[in-house]
Amino acid sequence: MTTVNSDHTVRHFREVLFWPVQMMPLVGIGNAQPHWEFLAQIGEDNPWYRLKDRFQADELDFAERHYKEFVTFLPYVQRFIYGETHSHVSDHAADPPGGSAIKIFRRRGVSALRLMLRDDEAPITLTVEHIELWFFDDINVAFLKVELSATDLPFAWVCDLLYRFGRAYPTGWDEDGHGKHNAHRAEWLSSDGTVLAVSDSDNQEKFLSYTRKHRSPGISEHWDFLLRPLVLDPSEEIGILRYRQIEYHRMPLMAFLAVDNPCGISRENWLRLGLVATFPPDEVLSTHDPDVAEFESRYCYDRFWTDTEAGPNTRFLCTGRAFLAVGDAHADYFCDQTRGILAQFRHQYVLLFLITHFHRASLLVFSNRIADAVHDLDIREPQSISRFRRRIYAGFEAFLRFTHRYWYHELSERSHVQALYRLCSKHLSNDSLYQEVKEDLRDMSQYLDSNTQRQQSTTIVRLTVVTTFSMIGTVATGLLGMNLIAEADAPISTRLTYFLVTTLITALLMLLAILKSKQLSNVMDMLADDQKSLSTRLARLGKVWQRNPPKP
Repeated sequence: MTTVNSDHTVRHFREVLFWPVQMMPLVGIGNAQPHWEFLAQIGEDNPWYRLKDRFQADELDFAERHYKEFVTFLPYVQRFIYGETHSHVSDHAADPPGGSAIKIFRRRGVSALRLMLRDDEAPITLTVEHIELWFFDDINVAFLKVELSATDLPFAWVCDLLYRFGRAYPTGWDEDGHGKHNAHRAEWLSSDGTVLAVSDSDNQEKFLSYTRKHRSPGISEHWDFLLRPLVLDPSEEIGILRYRQIEYHRMPLMAFLAVDNPCGISRENWLRLGLVATFPPDEVLSTHDPDVAEFESRYCYDRFWTDTEAGPNTRFLCTGRAFLAVGDAHADYFCDQTRGILAQFRHQYVLLFLITHFHRASLLVFSNRIADAVHDLDIREPQSISRFRRRIYAGFEAFLRFTHRYWYHELSERSHVQALYRLCSKHLSNDSLYQEVKEDLRDMSQYLDSNTQRQQSTTIVRLTVVTTFSMIGTVATGLLGMNLIAEADAPISTRLTYFLVTTLITALLMLLAILKSKQLSNVMDMLADDQKSLSTRLARLGKVWQRNPPKP
């Protein structure tokens, strides 16, 4: 059982899970068509439908919370998230307005989640607010977004839920055959209570055989169900839309907890909440661990935390993998769904958290592309080198588009939003990862450029040698235009014979010059070397025809 001891009740609870996956190139369709466009074209059996742009939909669908979300971000971030428009007065034919870089699809049919965290506990049902799939232009990355809500939950159960739910597959099994660290049983339910999919973390043979066969971990059944018609790429399942895992099985999470008295939460429970993505609830916290000793300075943002009865008492916890907002359940500024922290959590903070993880997922995809290109390179095969060059140049172009379209350090002019954005990016090490990918691409590009220059230099040397020694043939063929051999009035057969013989000799001399261009180049360098005697330089001419001539 969990060691979290608290009498607190979470009056209002929300959790948002983001799972980044890498979309693979479309097979048989062509890379020109985006993945989201193909998903939108699937027939009536498609459980996903695309959400309308709020800026183009009916004005009644654009509420105050959407306006406040929009004005939170800087203009270039607004263009990324919402797109742009132009004045109808001036002519912008050369620069048409662009739509949003994000394409969102929402899933039908799933209304609730029934969870049994441990085998000796009763199940608890949570409401499924939204299940969405987010795509991005120019980047083969998609995010599965799952938003859950519930009321009046035990604090200890919530901590256990945050730790256990949101794992793509089990990391191991206990002596009873149950999956470790994940929920004992998870069921997706329809609106009438029908069970749509059930987790299968206890199916040890499935995960072992899949990993043994594909050298990649499988996916639990309830997560596989949500993503369909997307299928896991290493599997033999039929499907055009295929994905791969990018980094870890633990999905990044956000949580909103409204409790009766947040000031009464002990430091140990704050630690378990903030470090929920790394520390199991059953594990004893070590006071010597730097994450524990420096918890407040590393992971807490307390601008709205006074620890007084008057308040405000809202604390943000951010470790990069997890983002939590904890506050007073009786305070309107925290729980109001239009103007409170809850509204900001569902709009501004969700986008903030998404952008930081989108940056990391994209950079990891670029890094994987570089590693895969190097792995497939065979320097003995010209075709492999050409393929490697194309892949690196394509990756470099995609990275430039990512940098100028999506990468930025300033998100908002509002200090608390910017501070939380920097805190999350810092814990995800996005800046260092960006520099690493940038340097890798630069190194690969410099290698290819230097290799191209070397090949061009070799070609120029060979052409120079061939041209120089072809002057002999040019002089020889000039005999045909001189009177040394007066055959102008000879029969056509005789003149043709002279021409063919001269052409053959010239061709042989040029071929010989090409075959010996490297040695002849060395001879030319030797003859031009004033530091050597004339006899030494002339002696070099006799050695050029050797199989392994000595170096000059």
